[in-house]
Amino acid sequence: MLPIALTAIAAVYLIAALIVLAPQKPAYSHIRHTISEIGEVGAPHQRFVAFGLFLPVGLLLLIVALLVQPVSAASAALALCISIGYLVAAVFPCDVGSPLTGSVRQTIHNLGGAVEYIGGSFALLRVAEDLGSPFRVAGFFILGAAIALSLKPLASVRGIVQRLAEFCLFMGLAFSIWYKVSHSSGAVALAR
Repeated sequence: MLPIALTAIAAVYLIAALIVLAPQKPAYSHIRHTISEIGEVGAPHQRFVAFGLFLPVGLLLLIVALLVQPVSAASAALALCISIGYLVAAVFPCDVGSPLTGSVRQTIHNLGGAVEYIGGSFALLRVAEDLGSPFRVAGFFILGAAIALSLKPLASVRGIVQRLAEFCLFMGLAFSIWYKVSHSSGAVALAR
């Protein structure tokens, strides 16, 4: 079950990096600030966050997408959407405070996030066609989170909203792969 292991490695690495890096950025709050703000332009560890965190997470999930494509196009689409979000964040770090509008770099960064969250929500809705309500609920939650992340009145809770959305994306990906692999003839190929 290599794709599940790679998804878990990416998630655990992301969590560990957030725990280590967040205290090193002055006034950073997991409740208020987005994950990208740890690596925003001018941040103490901008390059490490881009190329030592976001890039590896994005590449791992790209590999997951390629591995699960033969078994589940919907799970592969979900992995690809998450991957694009991280790969774009690696190449286009956000402006200070990760505003909704800003430089061209910020606009591209936000488009990567839109692919991850809006694309990921639709991928989860496709997964739900086979696997049911929990995936549908997660898909609609992530769509709502994408909207909430862009509303000024909710700026003080952007971090927690984003982390809940990320949790749903990663867990949805892992469980959809597990289900598809364990109930498919592709299980033998992906188990290696």
